[in-house]
Amino acid sequence: MYKDYAGIVKAWEATVRKTQNSAKKRANSIFAAMSVAPADDEPGPGELHHTEKAIPNGDFYTGQWMDSTPHGHGKYLWTDGCMYVGEWYKGKTIGKGKFSWPSGATYEGDFKSGYMDGKGTYTGSSGDTYRGCWVMNLRHGQGTQNYANGDYYEGEWRRGCQDGQGRYQWKNENHYVGQWRNGKMSGNGSMVWNDGNRYDGCWEEGFPKGDGTFRWADGSSYVGVWSKDSTELTGNFYTSDTSGTEMSSNPRELLGEYLNDCVICSGERILIYPSQKMISWSGLDLDSLPRQTVSRKGSDGIRRLRRTSVDGKISNASFESFNDSSNEPSSRNGKGTRLLDLDSKGKRQPTCGFQSANRQGVTISKGHKNYELMLNLQLGIRHSVGRPAPATSLDLKSSAFDPKEKVWTKFPPEGSKHTPPHQSSDFRWKDYCPVVFRTLRKLFEVDPADYMLSICGNDALRELSSPGKSGSFFYLTHDDRYMIKTMRKAEVKVLLRMLPAYYKHVRSFENTLVTKFYGLHCVRVTGTAQKKVRFVIMGNLFCSEYTIHRRFDLKGSSLGRITDKPEAEIDGTTTLKDLDLNYIFRLQKIWFQEFCRQVDKDCDFLEQERIMDYSLLVGLHFQETSYQEASTPESHHSGSRDSDCETDCLSRADKEQDSARWASISLGINMPARVERTVRHGEPETQLVGEPTGELHDVIIFFGIIDILQDYDISKKLEHAYKSFQYDPSSISAVDPKQYSKRFRDFIFRIFLEDT
Repeated sequence: MYKDYAGIVKAWEATVRKTQNSAKKRANSIFAAMSVAPADDEPGPGELHHTEKAIPNGDFYTGQWMDSTPHGHGKYLWTDGCMYVGEWYKGKTIGKGKFSWPSGATYEGDFKSGYMDGKGTYTGSSGDTYRGCWVMNLRHGQGTQNYANGDYYEGEWRRGCQDGQGRYQWKNENHYVGQWRNGKMSGNGSMVWNDGNRYDGCWEEGFPKGDGTFRWADGSSYVGVWSKDSTELTGNFYTSDTSGTEMSSNPRELLGEYLNDCVICSGERILIYPSQKMISWSGLDLDSLPRQTVSRKGSDGIRRLRRTSVDGKISNASFESFNDSSNEPSSRNGKGTRLLDLDSKGKRQPTCGFQSANRQGVTISKGHKNYELMLNLQLGIRHSVGRPAPATSLDLKSSAFDPKEKVWTKFPPEGSKHTPPHQSSDFRWKDYCPVVFRTLRKLFEVDPADYMLSICGNDALRELSSPGKSGSFFYLTHDDRYMIKTMRKAEVKVLLRMLPAYYKHVRSFENTLVTKFYGLHCVRVTGTAQKKVRFVIMGNLFCSEYTIHRRFDLKGSSLGRITDKPEAEIDGTTTLKDLDLNYIFRLQKIWFQEFCRQVDKDCDFLEQERIMDYSLLVGLHFQETSYQEASTPESHHSGSRDSDCETDCLSRADKEQDSARWASISLGINMPARVERTVRHGEPETQLVGEPTGELHDVIIFFGIIDILQDYDISKKLEHAYKSFQYDPSSISAVDPKQYSKRFRDFIFRIFLEDT
C-alpha cells in the first residue's frame, strides 16, 4: 500500500510543476480511485495519523496529521513547483526540513513558524551556497558564503548582510580581513592584494577613511589620514632602504585603482521566502477537504483508506501560519477572553488567551484639570524645538552639561517678540541643558519636525489613569511615540548629575536598554499659585503596530511585588510584577548573547552612578492571538487566486512586510522570541521563578530598563534599615546599588534564556 502512495506522490510532483489546471485534474483522478473507509475508523482527538489532502487551489499535502493540522513529518507541494519536506508542529513548519524552489534552489536546515531560522544551508540555482545561521529568512550570525564567481566570505552576518568581523576573499586571492557594516567594509581592517601590497587601517562604506597605512611589496609605505575628499587627505610617504622609488601619484587615486578590482559580490537573491508560501490552516474548512487517511489497524489488522469529498474553502492569505484557538484550553469568559488560570493554591497563572488592549489614558480635553498645563507644555516644546540653533557636533563641551545651563522664557497671553499669543494663563518655561538634549535627539535619530508634531500637533495628549508610586503623572502623545512624566525636584537633580555619564553611555552603546530621554523642562505659572511642574520626555517602549497582551515590571525582589487587581480586570494595560510572572523568555542565540552583554553594560553604568530601584519593563505580543483577531470571515475569500498577477502582488507585499519588520527590529524592540509557561509549586515569595512546563508560545517581545532616576540617598538607606527588621533584606527593593545590580542581573538571567 505504501508503495502505491510513493507512486502517487511521485506522479503528483511531476504534474504540479506544469500548470495549476493539470494539477487539479491529476488530484481528481487520484482520489477517484480511492476506496472509502467506514465512518467508525475516524481518528480521535489528539491522535496522530497519516493523510493526503488535495487543496482546492491545486496544492497537495501528504504526511502525518493531528487535530485538523499537519503534525509530525509531511510533504507539501505548491502548484508553482515549490515543495517543503520535513517536520510540522500544529500546522507550522517547525524543526528540520527542506524547501525547494522551481529554479532548483534549495534550503535544508532549521525552520521556525515557516521561516528559515536556525542553522541551515541554502544552495542557489546559480551555484551560490550559504552555510550558517539564519533568523527570520535572513542570514544572521556566523556563516560562510561561497559565490558562484569563485569569491567567498566567512564571518558574521546581520539582517542578511556582512556585519561584524569577517574575511572576504576574491577568486584572484585578494582578500580583506576586518570589520563590516551593512555589507561593506567599515571599521578596522586589512586589505591584502595578490601582488604583495596591502592597506591596514580604518574603513568607511567600503573605502579607507581615517588613520591608515598603505604598504608596497618593496617595503615603501604611505602613512596618514585617508578620505575620499582630497582636502582631508594628509600623510607622509616613506621609501624603504632597498626601494629607492618615489611617490609618483596621489595615494587616494592609487588606492582607488587597486579597489576597482575588489567588488563585493551581491550573490543570488531569494525571490520568495518559505514563510510567504505557508498555508493558513485556521482559515480552511478542514473537515470538508478531500482527504485520504491511512487508518489505524482495526480488529482485522488491515489498513484501509478513507475518503471524504465535499467542497472546501481556502484563505488567500499567504504570509504566515499561526495556530488556531483549538490548541488552547477552552475556558473563556463571556466576552471570548480566556480567564487567568489558577494553580493549586489559588494563585494567578496567566495564559495566552487575551483580549485586545484599549488605548491607554484619558484624552485631555477642555475642562480637564490639566488642560492648561498641556497647552503650556505644547507651547514650550514648540518654542524649544523650533528655536534656531547652530548645528552641533556629537562631541559636546563640558559646559553644556552644567546644571546651571538653562534657558528661561516668558509666555504672556498676549504674546511677545519671541512667543506667540495663547489662550492659557501667563507662565514661564525653562529648558534644562538644551544643547545636550538637542544632541541626544540627534543621536537617537529623532526628526525635529516629527517630534514637534507628535507632542504639539492638533491632537491632545492622554493622561494615564493613575499616578505612579512616586506620585508622578504620565502623559502619552496621540501617536504613542513619547511619554511625558512629571518629576520631583530630587529626580531632576539626579538626572542632571548623571547626564554627562548618561550621554557617554548611550553614545557608546547604540543598543542600550536604558530609558531614552529627549528633553527636560519646567513650567512655572506666574500667578498667585506660583506652581512649578517639572517633567521629562521619554521614548515609549510599547509604541508598535503590535498589541501588547501582557506587560511586566520586573526587579528581582519579592516584597510587595504582586498586582492587587481583580482577575477579571487584568488585561493588556495592566502592569504585572515579579510574583505575577509565569513565563520565562527564550531569545534566539545571537539576540541572547547581545542581550546578556548589554544588560551587564547597563547595570555597570547604573551601579557606578549609584542608581537603584530600576526595573526591566517587558511587553509581550502573542502571535497566535493576533492571528485569531485578524481571522474574521471578511478577511478570507473562497476559491483559488484569480491570476498569477495577484500572486505576484501578494508576494511583493509579503516581502515588503518582511523587510519592514526586519528594519524595525532591534534589541528589545519588535523582537521575535518564544515564551515558556512556568508554574510555582510553593509560595511565590520562596520561589520567585516557577518551574518550566514545556508550554511554548511564539511572541514579539519588547523590553527596556526604566525608572533609572532613584539614587541611594538617605531616605532609601533609612527605608532599607527599617524594612530589614521586619522582612528578609534580600526581598526588599531598597538596597545598596551594588547589591541591587547583582540581584537584578541574577534574576534577569534566570528568566531570559537562550532558545535552543
